[in-house]
Amino acid sequence: MMQDYQALLDDEIWAFLDKTAQFYPPDAVDLTVQEQRAVYDRMCVAFDFGRPDGLRVSDVPFGGVPCRIYDSAENSAATVFFCHGGGFVVGGLDSHDSVCADICARTGFKVVAVDYRMSPEHPHPDDFNDAWAAFEAVAASTQGPIVLCGDSAGGNLVAAVAHHARGSIEGRITGQLLIYPGLGGDMTKGSYIDHPEAPGLTTKDMAFYSAIRAGGADKTGDATWAPLHDSDFSGLPATVVLTAQCDPLSSDGAAYRDAVTAQGGKAVWLEEKGLVHGHLRARRMSAKAALSFDRSIASLKALSLGQLPQL
Repeated sequence: MMQDYQALLDDEIWAFLDKTAQFYPPDAVDLTVQEQRAVYDRMCVAFDFGRPDGLRVSDVPFGGVPCRIYDSAENSAATVFFCHGGGFVVGGLDSHDSVCADICARTGFKVVAVDYRMSPEHPHPDDFNDAWAAFEAVAASTQGPIVLCGDSAGGNLVAAVAHHARGSIEGRITGQLLIYPGLGGDMTKGSYIDHPEAPGLTTKDMAFYSAIRAGGADKTGDATWAPLHDSDFSGLPATVVLTAQCDPLSSDGAAYRDAVTAQGGKAVWLEEKGLVHGHLRARRMSAKAALSFDRSIASLKALSLGQLPQL
């Protein structure tokens, strides 16, 4: 079904998409990986709003993995463990620096961002192994609740951490916020069929990233590859999945919520109308994206208490 994106998306989101395309073209997956990283990094610089005043920021490894710590004067007991998006191929500590800084300033929580290894140099499970090693080290060196948070590929990784933590140190995780994550849903229905060529992310893009990350291996049934491939959704922390209406990945939010709640867990899915994949970067350009970021902040605060937000 062809979508009328001119009607679904407002002028502010189109301005965001136009600015994005000036740096990161819609056919970026046709570039080499190194070229993709270069244009992605330049795009992220264009959307970097700087850090709010009063933050302490330092680069410190956890579990042998490079990380960046953001801390505010409030010195909250809660920690946000953050993994960035980028298809497991692009991005890093700098690409999401202002996002993490804003999360720290808005919540008062400490934020630890993880610079996990990426494909194709380090195909799965290296990305997950880095996320897990960093999480174990963060959990061992901090007190109080930990809220997992990630966007896109990062949402996949932190959900995989939540699944893997069960039976060991899951008690430290009070919640997880997954922002337009790719969780391995059924690509024959839902948003995959309704929005295969959405502005910001297409199923062609997803196939490219998935093939590179797999490195030729069959990952079917591996929950560290795709959390929706797990057979057990019990014992997971309170979960908020926030997706965009115009995004092939949106149905993963509904599928994951349903899987968690079917086994007695607490989960909510919020599909943001009129938004696209990557809208975290639009939070200073779009009223809708700003409101979505407000909901992310409210979610993190509630999840630090093991609760679902009132959205």
